[in-house]
Amino acid sequence: MNISEKSIVGELVANNYQTAQVFQSYGIDFCCKGNQTIEDACKNKNIAALELIEKLNETTSSLNSTGTNYQSWPIDLLVDYIEKKHHRYVEEKVPVLKQYLQKICDVHGKKHPELFEIKELFDASSGELAKHMKKEELVLFPFIRKMIDAEKENVQLQEPHFITVKNPIHMMMQEHTHEGGRFEKIAHLSNNYTPPQDACNTYKVTFQLLKEFQDDLHLHIHLENNILFPKTIEKEPGLLD
Repeated sequence: MNISEKSIVGELVANNYQTAQVFQSYGIDFCCKGNQTIEDACKNKNIAALELIEKLNETTSSLNSTGTNYQSWPIDLLVDYIEKKHHRYVEEKVPVLKQYLQKICDVHGKKHPELFEIKELFDASSGELAKHMKKEELVLFPFIRKMIDAEKENVQLQEPHFITVKNPIHMMMQEHTHEGGRFEKIAHLSNNYTPPQDACNTYKVTFQLLKEFQDDLHLHIHLENNILFPKTIEKEPGLLD
């Protein structure tokens, strides 16, 4: 997100709701006075515009806005968190989104044919994600938990049937890339999840849910690719026979 002194406060919040907490911390009204520029808002509050822009950039550039330091978590905790939070999120949201996408395709598809491609992409992604998560839950995650148990008990693990944990991790990362690509297409087709002028409430809700689904998936993949997987690969050599 390109943020400048001429950026409109309300538009920034609409594009990324995480920026709302920054405006709130400076006492800037992003709702009723959302049509003001950052420059005007800062003048009214006697705030340095560059300071506010820096804070906004920090917020929008981070996938994790909660301040949680996932890097410090042990890998078995990360596994539990990913499975219980992100896997369950996918399982809960997929049927809802499928229903909504079908509805807006039925009602608006003739005028907005891109909806059919968005639905097709989401259906394909949800099916692949279901298989992907099962492979993690039945193969990769149990082995990671075994690694932690072996480390605690100071024992060696037998070589797994996949030889090294690098093999399933490589497969998971390839699948992550594939699903990320699908959602890039969905974002493009939906004009970055911006509903058209004639959108009904269901249309707007569907795009908002799709955006939230994408954001959750991005954090999900970040936790695995950038934290869990490297730590797991680093830990494995000292634990295998």
